Amino acid sequence: MATGEANDPLACILTLIIRTGYKERVTYFTGYLQKSNNDASASTFGQLLREEDMKLGFHGATTMTADLQTDVVASAHAGFKGLEVWVAKPSKLDRFLADHSLADLKALFQDNHVAPMTLNAISFIAFRDDEFGAIKDQCHKLCEIAQAIGCPAVAVVASPTPTWETTWETIVAEHVAALQELSDIARGYGIKLPFEFLGFGWCSVRTPRGAQEIIQKTNRDNVGMVFDAAHFYAGGGLLSEIEHLDPNSIYMFHLDDLEDTCKEAITDGTRLLPGLGVIPLDEICARLKGIGYDGPCTVETFRTEYWEWDPMQVTVKAREAAIKVLSPYFEIE
Repeated sequence: MATGEANDPLACILTLIIRTGYKERVTYFTGYLQKSNNDASASTFGQLLREEDMKLGFHGATTMTADLQTDVVASAHAGFKGLEVWVAKPSKLDRFLADHSLADLKALFQDNHVAPMTLNAISFIAFRDDEFGAIKDQCHKLCEIAQAIGCPAVAVVASPTPTWETTWETIVAEHVAALQELSDIARGYGIKLPFEFLGFGWCSVRTPRGAQEIIQKTNRDNVGMVFDAAHFYAGGGLLSEIEHLDPNSIYMFHLDDLEDTCKEAITDGTRLLPGLGVIPLDEICARLKGIGYDGPCTVETFRTEYWEWDPMQVTVKAREAAIKVLSPYFEIE
């Protein structure tokens, strides 16, 4: 709690209200204080409200053929406050650092007033056996970079199911073991690990309830979940299960949509900008809001059609589409 809050008992009370999800009541109290000429306290409460706004960012996979510098500039142009940096192959991060320094990268974000939100992602962390050493090396490298540029998180992704005989108990145990080791690495850099389930039929962790079980058994305070709307829909996630998620364990919300196809035909390439497809985004947003989620959100698609557009156009369209979907439920930063 900030010093100003600690010295103001009303601020202490309303801070608690905000952090337990009752922002509408705080808005009422702020208006009351303004009418009572208590402008200082009203200003304090208004600032607290702004601190709880959802940070809306852009995801570099949506402009896969653009370089990292273009992603940052285009994000700023559209009004996005943050960017998820694409670090899987082909890595935009590696291409940038081939002829720039980490100081250059940090300055690029700062000069454009765009925050790095995650480095995305370390893919397929479980069932790697002899390859897991390389996964740990990658985690060290990305966490060091994230720390240097002020990025809070490095995303990690669930693995394919090895065989049809692999049990859920084995899947959980393998992911928990991997996450615990990677968590210990990330902790040394002060970095969080958002863990992403994938809705595709070949993936071993396909739903938020499955991801939450793994996160709970991992039992690390720097391991949470990526909730991706497309993967939630593709994996057969139930709207009712959102109500049982811990909002504090959701580190990122990926906002996207899907073409009207059978679920077996869903691929990354069938994604659409939010609001243009068949995913029940209103119901998803309402339930996320209902459990108290106000964390970060990014627009992520892998649609090759969008890769051919001018990145400046893509980011503008992405932000407009996202705000249209999100604004009935969230205050957007």
